Amino acid sequence: MYELKVITQFAAAHRLDNFYGKCEALHGHNWKVEIFLRADGLDEAGLVMDFGKIKSRAHEILSEIDHTFLNELPAFKTQNPSSENIARYLFERLGAAINNDRVTVSRISVWESDNTSASYFLAG
Repeated sequence: MYELKVITQFAAAHRLDNFYGKCEALHGHNWKVEIFLRADGLDEAGLVMDFGKIKSRAHEILSEIDHTFLNELPAFKTQNPSSENIARYLFERLGAAINNDRVTVSRISVWESDNTSASYFLAG
């Protein structure tokens, strides 16, 4: 089993409803995103996937949320744009763009600060 990791980032504002603390007010983060891919084998070039291709797909998706007010996006109209929900959202979006019969997005970790993160991953 092989695993790749690509680190990228985006900046956005959000607020957390029903939080009853400082984060209920509008605020922003410079999120760091860790993208993990898993594959049982390598392609004919000896790669899981070209890092450039992963970065390109990630950039396409992150550009849709970068420098936005996350609460106003359709994906977060009915749920808080918490780090947990952002990780799941990116997992699903990147998985749809990257997954194939050999390669799978296995985990997304979203860091909202140097000391706190949330991950969404494949079970098992």
